[in-house]
Amino acid sequence: MIRDGYVARWRGREYHASPDGGEVRLYRPEPGDGFTEVRPGRHVRVVPAAEIEELAYVRTTCTWKGQPFIVLGEHEGWLRVEYTGGRWPVAQAMRLEAFDFGVYQGWAPATEVTDLREQRV
Repeated sequence: MIRDGYVARWRGREYHASPDGGEVRLYRPEPGDGFTEVRPGRHVRVVPAAEIEELAYVRTTCTWKGQPFIVLGEHEGWLRVEYTGGRWPVAQAMRLEAFDFGVYQGWAPATEVTDLREQRV
């Protein structure tokens, strides 16, 4: 599973999360006590930040063609990747899209990606 976002541990379980000041929104795919369905397959519960056991930002990283990337998503055997090497000539040679100033993204075949790992920040 490719993850890029906040996670929170609450009452011994980890949830996708969204911190908001003194509160944290917790998300889960199935119904649960105190969780409200916001759309099919998405339930939310807002809890005080003081009740959160751990809050971290999780991102998936990889290497593609010898260069470092963050994995933003996946679709049908492809990974949406963002180059983190900071060298424009490399990004240009790899034919990455200039998403923003200094930000280069592209689609990499999942079979060509190595060192796929999750990092907690």
